[in-house]
Amino acid sequence: MSLKAIIWSISLLITGAIALPSNVSTLAAAYALQDTYDSSNWLSKFDVQAIGDPTHGFVTYVDQGTAQNLGLIQNRGNQVYMGVDTTSHLDPNGPGRKSVRIQSKKAYNHGLVIADFAHVPGSNCGAWPAFWMVGPNWPNQGELDILEGVNLNTYNQVTLHTSPGCVPSVGSGGMSGHPVGDADCGANGGFVGCGVQSGSATSYGTAFNANGGGVYAALWTSSAIKVWYFAARDVPANIKNGNPDPNSWGQPQANYAGCNFDAKFSNMNIIFDITFCGDWAGQVWGSSSCASVNPSCNAYVAQQPQSFADTYWLINSVKVYSV
Repeated sequence: MSLKAIIWSISLLITGAIALPSNVSTLAAAYALQDTYDSSNWLSKFDVQAIGDPTHGFVTYVDQGTAQNLGLIQNRGNQVYMGVDTTSHLDPNGPGRKSVRIQSKKAYNHGLVIADFAHVPGSNCGAWPAFWMVGPNWPNQGELDILEGVNLNTYNQVTLHTSPGCVPSVGSGGMSGHPVGDADCGANGGFVGCGVQSGSATSYGTAFNANGGGVYAALWTSSAIKVWYFAARDVPANIKNGNPDPNSWGQPQANYAGCNFDAKFSNMNIIFDITFCGDWAGQVWGSSSCASVNPSCNAYVAQQPQSFADTYWLINSVKVYSV
């Protein structure tokens, strides 16, 4: 093409006489890559939090140096490993099992968060892992639990926790999961929240891993919060090539609408953790088959370290796109 022809084509684009394909312009404007978290920068972009567990679990969250020395957090090739102590026999009345909790240094307001997992913590009695987002001054600035479960579960649960007054409806197009918990995400101080349990038996834990891992994607805008799960073999090509298009992904697991999301969710950080027992895994222990092994969740976790060899994250990447 001659220089004159190139200049003429550019002028036509500028004046609108020639338009780019609508999907190209929309994707470029709507979903721009903002941050990538992977093995090249993980510990520079997350803080390792040696704090008391807010959910009262039988856990000791260790600092970064301790986590690295014990091998609880490390790079494995191009993947990030985060796990728990699997060797120590503990006093059920003493400090809990060593584990890692990390929080992104950066907080977000809206976004498309896409996490690619090679392995998530297995479905083990006493374990309570989560991949989630939360704002300061809980629950007033919200919490979005993207991947979470307890004990022997293999069905993921997405949950919103807020201050009172967020009573979401199901968004346009519906969802594949079914509601659990409270109708008001802020009922009872936001403790229970408004959850959606996946209809897929391979969406969490041991079954997720046996199915080859996969991807979770959470879209947070002013008008909706949606979460999708894809087994590794089903990950859309536009996620793989870095041009995500949620409109092409089909029905999400969770599809929240009808809440003033901007008033209820703000400045949320990304968190990974693995705790034990506590306010959820411990609370439902007595009604689970785990209780037949040991009547006490804390005692089981303390005395069965080998049970948690499969309790670890192995993460390819987390990417955050602006919306």
